[in-house]
Amino acid sequence: MRKLILGLAVTLDGYIEGPNGEYDWCFTDQDYGLNKFFTCIDALFIGRKSYEIAQQYANSNNGEMIPGMPAMTEYVFSKTLKSVKEGAVIIANNSISEARRIKELPGKDIWLYGGASLTEVFMKEGLVDELWLSVHPILLGSGKQLFQSYGHRTHLTLLESKTYETGLVSLRYGIKNIA
Repeated sequence: MRKLILGLAVTLDGYIEGPNGEYDWCFTDQDYGLNKFFTCIDALFIGRKSYEIAQQYANSNNGEMIPGMPAMTEYVFSKTLKSVKEGAVIIANNSISEARRIKELPGKDIWLYGGASLTEVFMKEGLVDELWLSVHPILLGSGKQLFQSYGHRTHLTLLESKTYETGLVSLRYGIKNIA
């Protein structure tokens, strides 16, 4: 079965965006492991808000949502979007069962790109297999937290850590789904 990997940037105090939705605090001066990560995935799960933000960015950056990101199947989880870019797939109903079905399909792992609401639902349902967090050395003090109302204790196993000279720490954890 394919793994669903939540991969994102987070501040040291646990925020994934600032109080006005800003992410200008994210380091973009080097790769930080993304190119290696791209070789392990061939699909992306993304919520509506994150999709719309990513498309705005792509529209002003030669169509690239993330520089260097290869083509992959994008699954957009939304009950309100009526259309998405060519090659993307809208998941409007039965999101949990559809995510499970897609994880069973042959292929590489899947990147859970965001957003916070989709992440929370998938975490609660035990769909997320790994966390890959790029912890940035900044305290925002407010904004949107990564885990807002997750609701229960989850045990993690450290799979990998890497420290960069900028102070960014990359942490990869496996999730122990205890029934």
